[in-house]
Amino acid sequence: MSSTESPDARAVPVVPPGRPSRVSAGEEVRTVALPGVTLAVRSRPPRMPGLPPVLCIHGLGGSSQNWSALMELLAGDAACEALDLPGFGDSPPPDDGDYSITGFARTVIRYLDASDRGPVHLVGNSMGGAIATRVAAVRPDLVRTLTLISPALPELRPQRTAVPTALIAVPGVAALFAWLTKDWTPERRTRDVLALCYGDPGRVTSEGFALAVAEYERRLELPYFWDVMARSARGVVDAYTLGGQHSLWRQAERVLAPTLLVYGMRDQLVSIRMARRASRTFRDSRLLTLVESGHVAMMEDPDAVARAFRDLVADTVTADRSASPRG
Repeated sequence: MSSTESPDARAVPVVPPGRPSRVSAGEEVRTVALPGVTLAVRSRPPRMPGLPPVLCIHGLGGSSQNWSALMELLAGDAACEALDLPGFGDSPPPDDGDYSITGFARTVIRYLDASDRGPVHLVGNSMGGAIATRVAAVRPDLVRTLTLISPALPELRPQRTAVPTALIAVPGVAALFAWLTKDWTPERRTRDVLALCYGDPGRVTSEGFALAVAEYERRLELPYFWDVMARSARGVVDAYTLGGQHSLWRQAERVLAPTLLVYGMRDQLVSIRMARRASRTFRDSRLLTLVESGHVAMMEDPDAVARAFRDLVADTVTADRSASPRG
């Protein structure tokens, strides 16, 4: 795999979270130690043995909790797992301080190789969609299908509403923002995040909002929170600038797995304009456009995403059977 590590990658101390994240009823979270990285893996035991394996990858500022609603809906159809990427959720920072898209992709590949679950149905949102695209391109043997929800693929003209998030990548901006907003309450911070990520923040229940506030408060206690955010944002920006064979769009062209693309019409971070380009680029793709959704469709409309995912898997199984030689 090619190296596009952040030029300022450095060793960072591994600091375990002071408080673990919330585990929903029926979920399990376990810790997996791999060379150079320790991962928290959230799962929901499938309702029967032998169901196809699914691995979900969250976006910038997210965690494995972003997949809880979707995993619950798919419990009868798949054996679902969701990673906390290094530095996010309950996973401590990586030993080498590499938060590039390639670095995260290496971690996902390392986990899949170690767990021997592949090929999996790989699902990614936002930054996780970029990571999943790179994994599917360089290790097609590990990916049976690919589902991308508002994937963070390079845009020549990003939306204005996405610019403040990109600015976090500029050295010093995250620390400045942390200082300027030091008096903001977790409620205000959470409200701003939901307004940016949801097409309609009013769809979040009071209970869901309270849980989101508690999680944000927990993250702010982590000594590496802002550093991880800044360096991960820089990793996304760096990936946007890569050309040639390392370009994310070039790698998207090489993806062999059947691909489901999910875009929200109200997405303020990834333009709906990118849906058409993605549909043309991924060679075996289908598109789901959600009128009321924003950037995190698996949280906003998990039922629609679950239905489309089931159809993708069912059609893939049917195609496999049709292609199998008959003796």
